[in-house]
Amino acid sequence: MEIACLAWGSLVWDPRDLPIASTWYEDGPGVQVEFARQSGGQRLTLVMGESFQVVPSLWAWMDCSNLDDAIEGLRRREGTVTRRIGFWSVGDDTPKHIVDLPGWAVENRADAVIWTALPPKFQGRDERIPSVDEALEYLSSLDDSSRQGAEKYVRKTPTQVRTPYRSEFERQLGWLPL
Repeated sequence: MEIACLAWGSLVWDPRDLPIASTWYEDGPGVQVEFARQSGGQRLTLVMGESFQVVPSLWAWMDCSNLDDAIEGLRRREGTVTRRIGFWSVGDDTPKHIVDLPGWAVENRADAVIWTALPPKFQGRDERIPSVDEALEYLSSLDDSSRQGAEKYVRKTPTQVRTPYRSEFERQLGWLPL
């Protein structure tokens, strides 16, 4: 079974022990993501959401022969619960927030695809999406140490992940891609 993992954030530059068997390819399917989750280290991280703009994802082959092992590998890397790992297999309906995943999978000969499916979270509330002004105010209010981690996350995000919030972070905070 050929299993692909989609990514748009830190998985790309910091896969840690994620069992991948290839480099990250830049021609993944379109995903609806934005910097809308307060995460560890007070970073504002990219997550999927219905109202977000579509950007191209990246992807890599998993070094796993079955879907359960691939899901568990991504779950461990993300430090989350299994229900926060999205997955799709041939024959399934197109998942929310991923444009034409079935067509992309057929074209790339993927039998299954996995991704991180954490919800937006802001001010301690799941599903709470900050406005761009709230996101900028939050990032500007961080102490130096936290701000450095938040800035690094934004600046290391692959350049093809061009979201409206990222454009504002670049313009107002000077957080240009590394």
